[in-house]
Formats: sequence, structure tokens, C-alpha cells
Amino acid sequence: MMQTAKAELSLELATFILNAGIEKARSLGVEVNIAVVDAGPNLKGFFRMDGALLGAIDVAMKKARTARLFEMESGGIGELSQPGGPLYNIEHSNGGLITFPGGVPIKSPDGVVIGAIGVSGSTVENDRVVALAGAGATMSAPRP
Repeated sequence: MMQTAKAELSLELATFILNAGIEKARSLGVEVNIAVVDAGPNLKGFFRMDGALLGAIDVAMKKARTARLFEMESGGIGELSQPGGPLYNIEHSNGGLITFPGGVPIKSPDGVVIGAIGVSGSTVENDRVVALAGAGATMSAPRP
């Protein structure tokens, strides 16, 4: 039986993504928590910048899980989960989701979702910018 190669989020790639997020956060002058989950969505890597809010640790992890589970930005889920929306109250599913910006899927070069990044501790706008920088770093990451 022939096995196909499966895209995975390696430790090296997770670290590269985390470092890209830290670099972006520093350029914005913000202190955030950054979580990277694999396809599981299990925690693969986490950084808490000095001074980042303790309460934002769980939020960063849940933003990453939300983005991975639904293969879209957490803020997109938020738009769909407003009262009267098709996903109203979805944040109460899957052990708790975060439905505001800052969670972004991580894709392999061929477009397969292999994980997600979640950022929390600044404004949701800054959290999203940092998450996008981390997720976007996969395109320039060294390949094995």
C-alpha cells in the first residue's frame, strides 16, 4: 500500500512562525501572547512576551483552536455568530471558542491547513496583524 506525504506543522516551522509574530509585535510596540496549534488542534508552540497580559494566554490558545477547527480567521467566525447569524452561539461549542480577530489558519505551500496561530494581549486589530505576520511567514520559511 502506497502512503501519501502528509503536510505537518514541524517544531521548526512553529518556532519560525512564533518568531515572526514576536518580530511583528515588537515593531508595533505591543506585548502579546502567541499560540501555534497543529492540525490536531494541539498546542505546538507558545510565547508570552514580557509584560503580556496573563488573562490573554487562554484567549490566544482559543483563537488558534478556533481558526484551525473552522479553517478560517476567528474574526470571520465572529461575524457569522452575531445574534440572528447562522452560527449564533457557536462560541459555546468545542470547549469554548473565541470569535473575535487574532486567530489565523496556517497553510502549507500547497494550501492545506496544517495548523493555526492565535494572538492576544493588544487590540484585536493588532492581534490580527501579528497573527497574519506569523501565518504569512510560512511562505518564506526554510524547507527541509
